Amino acid sequence: MNPQTGYNQPYQGGYQNYGGPPPPGGQSRGYGGPVPGQPPPQNAYMNGPPSLGPSGAKPPQGGYGAPPSQKGPAGGYGQGGGDMQNGFSHSGQAYGAAPQQQQYGRGPPPPGQQQYQQGPPGPPMSSVQSGPPGPPMSSVQSGPPMSRPPPSQAQMVTQMQTMSLSQQRPGCPPPSSMPPSSYGQPPGPPGSSAPPSSMSMGPPSSMPPQMGPPGPMYSSAGYAPPASQQGVVGMQKQSAESKPKPNYAGTPGYQGQFGPPPSSPGAFGQPPPPGTGGMGGYQGQPVAQPPQQRRLDPDQIPSPARLDPDLIPSRIQVIEDDRTSRGGQQFATNTRGLMPPLVTTDFLTIDQGNCNPAYMRATMYNIPTTADMYKQCNVPMSLVIKPFAELKPQEAQLCIVDHGAAGPVRCNRCKAYMCPFMQFVEGGRRFMCSFCSCVTDVPDTYFAHLDHTGRRIDVYQRPELACGSYEFIATLDYCKNNQPPSPPAFIFMIEASYNSVKNGMLPLLAKHLKGLLDTLPREAGQEESSIRVGFVTFNKVLHFYNVKGTLAQPQMLVVSDVADVFLPLLDGFLVTVQEARAVIDSLLEQIPQMFSDTRETEICLGPVVQAGLEALKAADCAGKLFVFQTSLPLAEAPGKLKNRDDRKLLGTDKEKTLFQPQTGFYQTLGKECVAQGCCVDIFLFPNQYVDVATISEVCKLTGGQLYKYNFFTTEQTTQHHNPMEAVNDGERFIQDLTQDIQRPIVFDAIMRVRTSTGFRPVDFLGNFYMSNTTDVELGAMDCDKAVAVDFKHDDKLSEELGAYIQCAVLYTSVSGQRRLRVHNLSLNCCSTMADLYKSCEMDAIMNILSKQAVRSVVNSTPKAIREQLMAQCANILATYRKNCASPSSAGQLILPECMKLLPLYVNCVLKSDALQGGAETSTDDRAWLMHLLNSMDISSSGAFFYPRLLPLHNLSPDKDDVPMAIRCSIERMKDNGVYLLENGVSMFMWIGMNVDAEWIQSVFGVQSVAQIDIDSGTLLSLDNPLSARVRNLVQQIRSQRSRFMKLTIVRQRDKLEPWFQHFLVEDKGLYGGASYVDFLCHMHKEIRNLLS
Repeated sequence: MNPQTGYNQPYQGGYQNYGGPPPPGGQSRGYGGPVPGQPPPQNAYMNGPPSLGPSGAKPPQGGYGAPPSQKGPAGGYGQGGGDMQNGFSHSGQAYGAAPQQQQYGRGPPPPGQQQYQQGPPGPPMSSVQSGPPGPPMSSVQSGPPMSRPPPSQAQMVTQMQTMSLSQQRPGCPPPSSMPPSSYGQPPGPPGSSAPPSSMSMGPPSSMPPQMGPPGPMYSSAGYAPPASQQGVVGMQKQSAESKPKPNYAGTPGYQGQFGPPPSSPGAFGQPPPPGTGGMGGYQGQPVAQPPQQRRLDPDQIPSPARLDPDLIPSRIQVIEDDRTSRGGQQFATNTRGLMPPLVTTDFLTIDQGNCNPAYMRATMYNIPTTADMYKQCNVPMSLVIKPFAELKPQEAQLCIVDHGAAGPVRCNRCKAYMCPFMQFVEGGRRFMCSFCSCVTDVPDTYFAHLDHTGRRIDVYQRPELACGSYEFIATLDYCKNNQPPSPPAFIFMIEASYNSVKNGMLPLLAKHLKGLLDTLPREAGQEESSIRVGFVTFNKVLHFYNVKGTLAQPQMLVVSDVADVFLPLLDGFLVTVQEARAVIDSLLEQIPQMFSDTRETEICLGPVVQAGLEALKAADCAGKLFVFQTSLPLAEAPGKLKNRDDRKLLGTDKEKTLFQPQTGFYQTLGKECVAQGCCVDIFLFPNQYVDVATISEVCKLTGGQLYKYNFFTTEQTTQHHNPMEAVNDGERFIQDLTQDIQRPIVFDAIMRVRTSTGFRPVDFLGNFYMSNTTDVELGAMDCDKAVAVDFKHDDKLSEELGAYIQCAVLYTSVSGQRRLRVHNLSLNCCSTMADLYKSCEMDAIMNILSKQAVRSVVNSTPKAIREQLMAQCANILATYRKNCASPSSAGQLILPECMKLLPLYVNCVLKSDALQGGAETSTDDRAWLMHLLNSMDISSSGAFFYPRLLPLHNLSPDKDDVPMAIRCSIERMKDNGVYLLENGVSMFMWIGMNVDAEWIQSVFGVQSVAQIDIDSGTLLSLDNPLSARVRNLVQQIRSQRSRFMKLTIVRQRDKLEPWFQHFLVEDKGLYGGASYVDFLCHMHKEIRNLLS
């Protein structure tokens, strides 16, 4: 690492390998984990503390009703709750170095015993690492003895020169301005996309410009302690070995300490005693003494240096560490407050009392006991709920419970549903609610005796007592008008105008819809779908179609009075595909012919949605409207809009006016749709502004989705306005529509979140409507949609009792059955910051923070949003530094283990197209991305903000796994490499100029990079293993996302390269936005300001 101008000591290696020289091969070092390609120490990590029972004792079987609470910290991110420090350790040796003498044979310490560091105490850190292992941290090993000493280690010594702080670096991260659009048009002609080389980046808008002597722009700065601590940091690195392959073998075990059952009968779990676990540093070992160095005059140092990016936290490394330690394992949910593996890790969940993390993930699994502590930490206390998430085939699907006419058993006071957290008392005749403590009589039909531990003897026969998630059949009391619902309907509303015929959308849709109608969603066990279908075409007027099965030909009925829409027919509009197959096929063949010569260009939209809503009302059923539209609704009709686009306002304080609906019509219409259980999905095919901000309101309120295909054409031609927007659009549209029609969906849904006393839900984020403060209402909800919930304290929480959350969703299934789906989650409570910070889930936190930021766009300014996000990030980290970290020099950047990626993610959000205004992204594209982000789950938002970058040039044709990703920086890429980048919305293949000709021949069928047809956007199906491997990988990645990503091929130094580089989020933005290194240094400065 090179010295840095203006600072008298660079970043220094801390423990958990945070610092020191990079390992060979250009890999990132393990932060709190092994180097990739290397086995972890044997038994050095577990999913919970070691058993306290006798040697070889087996975990108790069962235990659904009252799992033990978790002792010690939860698993995740390799946390021992420790800091990552840049600087010398305080116990006499650099934390990253191995001890001089390591005791391998000693067993675990007695329960409750804590190992303390000499000197000031740091945060409590478990003597058992429940995530990826770091280097040995303690002279007592918390597992079986290792069979062999660690691999030989080579010590590297880096000499660092010291500098004085007399010269401040000019500026911090540059102000944000817009990078090239990734969703609208790509950058303009060659030469227009690169910024001028003399472009000066000033400080961020939240910081006043620093006055001082001018100097070169540094890419990073090290904030360091005074020069008295000059010298050498000793770091050690392990030799590489092959990484063990995870498997799903093994039976589920309890993930906590085994011991006596909880003291109170039926209690779901007890909290860990305070201070359980500890991880001391190495004690009493000498630190390497620095050689005497000549003091340098900072002014004589010839060139600025930059902080080595290998030494700062890496998302890729965090993901790989979690996969290594927890991938392929079973995650049993019988422990309160147990952190699940990351969303990027492949694992199997065994539901034993808490719901599968696929359904609900918390931002923290140890929530603060008091409101003051919560305000001080600044970490969101939230939940991301995806109630209808699809489970893995190997995981148990939800049980459906039918209690008959009596309905589900509920608490008399708070109306919570029966769940594993309820405690049965008085021999089972009554139960105490874990949410409000009310005692309720057990109905005679539900009574069962209790066993000697206070649990019901039928606990394993009743899913609602044993599982965290289950469904109830709803009684008529839960149905509208006390009548069972009718099966839902899909209505396809297709624009028939000059534009839709010319761009090929109308004929393409008619051609593929016939086949798609055979794949309508159906219940498990159903042979044919119960969903009925209807068809409408529109321009300035509406055309309804009678497709009754008894007709020889479909009949068209025209409604020209769009000011007051009515349904011209009842019988024959909504039919099942089975009864009217021939008539529907005939209609879809005739529609393109009927409108092939139309010259109509004006369309309406409001009356179209109203017509669909009226049809569902007349049929007395819920349903979904699929609207296909190409342009702004300019026809004289309700919902008419004007073109109000003004791209000069983007990025200014007035940009919020562009994202506020220009009329309240679509909001009112959306609310009417929700009341009927009607969801609206709109497919847009615009060539110009269509005011997405306004028309998306009807999708947003009903739980629908908006799809957008700019400059759509079905012909692969380069003659029209923007060739790269046309690539694969026909395929992309049909794949998106297929996914939208086929995916599991429910209708007319109402969701309510209940909590135990002491805290409550106060804010909801997502695409839905709320008519009151408690109920989230949606016309429909599919398996990809998520809702975020924010909580706040009402009272002090109890560490002993913990905190409980129940999410109940009342809905109509695709077969027309009214049901209740219930998810339960229990969390720990804590009174110390250290416990809080080591139980946080970073991906969930960023999902919440990004949604809060996007929501602020319509009523705040870009500058205020940026400043608020940066301030929250700095406050979170400063609070940790102040309350949890050991006393150390202000020049050390100390990050909590679970949240070491917070600065990276915040910077990615600040630079994202959804949030950052600028000249290159259109108003509609920004509005569309904001709409998408609103309902994203944790996995999707993680990939959206930090794209996945996969090297393809090293693919082994005989394997079928996804290669390990690399960090999103141009410095990680080679000009003889090929890389695939995807973020869930866009996909690129970047091809270096010096790629091996044989690779190009095998995949593209041409001799050189220059001959590749980048306009095709498709991969040829060539008869060789490598071609098949690359195509299969692209298909595999597309199948993991909820939207079809078209492939854009980019050659190195091509005109499209700046567009691709915009997604390399660790680099400085081409149009503004700080690099990761710069932003980290800026955050460090903000933290120091807060602490001082």
